[in-house]
Amino acid sequence: MDNRKYLPLIVITAIALIVLLTLSNSLIYKVKSGERAVIFNTLSGELDKENVIGPGFHIKVPWADAYIYDVTENQIEETMDVLDKNGLNINVDITVRFHPMYDSIGEIYETFRQDYIRRLVIPEVRSTVRQVMGRYTAEEIFSTKRPEVEGSIKTETEEILGAPGNNIEMRALLIRSIKLPDQIRKAIENKQQQEQEAQAYQYKLEKEKSEAERKKIAAQGEAAANDIVNKSLTTNLLRMRGIEATQELANSPNAKVVVIGSAEDGLPLILGGN
Repeated sequence: MDNRKYLPLIVITAIALIVLLTLSNSLIYKVKSGERAVIFNTLSGELDKENVIGPGFHIKVPWADAYIYDVTENQIEETMDVLDKNGLNINVDITVRFHPMYDSIGEIYETFRQDYIRRLVIPEVRSTVRQVMGRYTAEEIFSTKRPEVEGSIKTETEEILGAPGNNIEMRALLIRSIKLPDQIRKAIENKQQQEQEAQAYQYKLEKEKSEAERKKIAAQGEAAANDIVNKSLTTNLLRMRGIEATQELANSPNAKVVVIGSAEDGLPLILGGN
């Protein structure tokens, strides 16, 4: 059997396979979990911002480029010097967690390319921290209003990063530490200690005042009870109680008692007995 007639077909098939394998990198691309992609048409110069491609294997034309974006959560840690309301220098450490909005990768790429963290997130975080802390004193930032300061920074940063055109979703913002000049920090700590001592002393005074009030009320109650008892002890009642006590003694199996004379109220006067 003459196989030479199949030779052109074999050659064409081999060439097609080689071309296909060569172009496979240009035709097929993979988007991993935690990634999104957008397609840029190099012939028309248009970026397909509306079609955000999710994870999996995908096919594209050879004259198109696939820009793949990592959309997993990112974290930055910033250490910066800021000024408080009175112009005092404060060193603060900030941690921010965020990620791009999944359906807005095209807009983010068009505006910031793949460098949105350096070009957008870091500058906006720094700017917001300085603006917010500039509205408070060092003492408020360090102690009395720290949660409020942290909340304001988070809210304002979240609004800026999430605004149309930025399209970044902030997950968390934490103030890791706040450092003041030693003399200011010691002054604030001394003031706090004095306030705590004053509160403790005030608590002691209030406790003693409450105890004095309690004793006063108890004394008034006891006096009122005694007054009621005194008013109820009439001469006839006392004489009757004396007679009853004498009868019980007389009926007692104990040794007899000697009664001589009588008391001023007419009751027997008991001098002795066992």
